Amino acid sequence: MKGFAYVRAGSVEEATSAYASHTGARYLGGGTNLVDLMKLGVERPAALIDVTRLPLGAVEELPDGALRIGAMVRNSDLAAHPVVRDRYPALSQALLAGASGQLRNAATTGGNLLQRTRCPYFQDLSKPCNKREPGSGCGARDGVHRDHAVLGHSAHCIATHPSDMAVALAALDGRVELYGPEGARSVAAAEFHRLPGDRPEQDTEIRPGELITGVVLPAATAGLPSAYRKARDRASYAFALASVAVVLRVSNGVVDHVGLAFGALAHRPWRARRAEEALVGAAPTVAAFEHAADVELSAAQPLRDNAYKVPLARNLAVDVLSRLADGAPARRTP
Repeated sequence: MKGFAYVRAGSVEEATSAYASHTGARYLGGGTNLVDLMKLGVERPAALIDVTRLPLGAVEELPDGALRIGAMVRNSDLAAHPVVRDRYPALSQALLAGASGQLRNAATTGGNLLQRTRCPYFQDLSKPCNKREPGSGCGARDGVHRDHAVLGHSAHCIATHPSDMAVALAALDGRVELYGPEGARSVAAAEFHRLPGDRPEQDTEIRPGELITGVVLPAATAGLPSAYRKARDRASYAFALASVAVVLRVSNGVVDHVGLAFGALAHRPWRARRAEEALVGAAPTVAAFEHAADVELSAAQPLRDNAYKVPLARNLAVDVLSRLADGAPARRTP
């Protein structure tokens, strides 16, 4: 076993300072992904900076009507929070669709955003993986890639991001709050994760030493009809083959606000901007929803074994959009 230093931080400033003083450090929250990767040998941190005691465990309503979610709020608590369930139902549904009850009790908001791909080539040290070892190649491209990306991938990586929560945050126009050596800043949730390009080892836009301190959901999407739906191989404790989060408002017979994001199709939650543009001002009909999905998914570049993801994602999007437009309860994720 590789030894590592351990620091329990008492404040955000202490955490970032400890990170800066230990080359190769990692922040430790719930540990539901990081510890697994350490067991596999994928992650070998020189130090763990324990942030579980930081005062980041609250869900707070802000004066402008927005909602701030601390980075240490547990996934189970967030899914059950009455304000989240009432005003941002897509987020509650996405959280409940992820992992198992036991893992949701341990996993944190910040850790959920920072979880790494479940690509088996990334997790297996005997296989080539540019994300794990830049320059070694992408074993999945010519290997087993049924679960892999159809949008935004590159010659260097075809992995997908596994988070359900992040897909809902992208559709809801959430922002990720960060604190690091250069102070505080925030990044749109839809832009927080990166496409692989030629640097697939960089999962997010987070800068060295920065710590996620929270997520803010805006007042503008509070209370709007929203839903999350996920398709997977089995009914529980399985990662998505495709998923969709939708926020929809119809006024005077036309769509006047829509947020649409796909999960499990790309290296990050895929905010469907072209589909949204096609829908705003259109009548909320099945034909309009089908056209918008087709406009977005026309950019897909499926591989040998994952072309099924394109019609699957299309059908999910059309179903959720139609149900929200009709005012029907969102169908439970199977």
